[in-house]
Amino acid sequence: MSAIISTGNFPKMLRPGLNKVWDNIGQKQSNEYESLFTKASSDLSYEELAEVTGFGLVPVKAEGTDTVLDTEQQGTITRATHAAYSLGFKVTYEEIKFNKYLKVGKQRAARLRWSFQQTKETVLANKYNRAHDGNYTFGDGSAMCVTGHATRNGTQSNTLAAAADMSETTLEDMCIQIGDAKNTRGLQLNLTPDSIIIPNALTFEAQRIIKSTLQNDTANNAINAINNLGMFPGGIKVNHYLTDTDSFFIRTNVPSDQGMVLFQAEELSFDQDNDFPSKDYCARGYELYTATMGDFRSVYSNGGGA
Repeated sequence: MSAIISTGNFPKMLRPGLNKVWDNIGQKQSNEYESLFTKASSDLSYEELAEVTGFGLVPVKAEGTDTVLDTEQQGTITRATHAAYSLGFKVTYEEIKFNKYLKVGKQRAARLRWSFQQTKETVLANKYNRAHDGNYTFGDGSAMCVTGHATRNGTQSNTLAAAADMSETTLEDMCIQIGDAKNTRGLQLNLTPDSIIIPNALTFEAQRIIKSTLQNDTANNAINAINNLGMFPGGIKVNHYLTDTDSFFIRTNVPSDQGMVLFQAEELSFDQDNDFPSKDYCARGYELYTATMGDFRSVYSNGGGA
């Protein structure tokens, strides 16, 4: 795209018309990525999420003895560098001259806004799609969900050792695993499940398993323990950008600023101006963000069955 120089000779109706279309499309869009990450602002070129070990258990202090002094240590550090996303379009001088600019301009503005939304959904969902891919690692050198995250007290897992199809038993096993989670010093965390994130293919199965009053798919007159205990207060989140149709995830109550975080360095903007060399009218969108995982205990996965 040529250098954009404001000449003030573009049609007066084009700018507000495109802005209105852009805003209207944005208001109608449902952002599924909001269930994958907690949003935070950023004014740095990159963000780092650093683990702090905390202190150990408090010892008994014998009479006349000094208090034991413990020290916190820095654990793993995950760095995420912002990426800039920008795309634009032109309304040609000829389209303006022959009075086609409003129709084509509005159409292109709507499609551009849609492209930005699709891009962000895809980029952020891919963090989950690559959860078991060793080519995409975080602070401890492991993929997002593995059985061997390194800690000061040995390795920990945030995925089922044997992947299985979604079932009442599978969900119970994952909830038990979450409840047994420990911090890097080996102390109990009392983690709880918050929400379950599923691909579109599991929409109905998840509803039957989690929300039924009695045990699912049995003749037993027994309660549905998952429902009765309210194990997923954050609800069932369907994400249409997850590519594995039988893989699903559980986000936990790890503090939002330490878990799955979307750092927004610059909000999506829509700029318009004239291009002097071509006499065309130019519009572009731009935003700057990154997303990462600080604490692997913030999300647990099941890779699905064969």
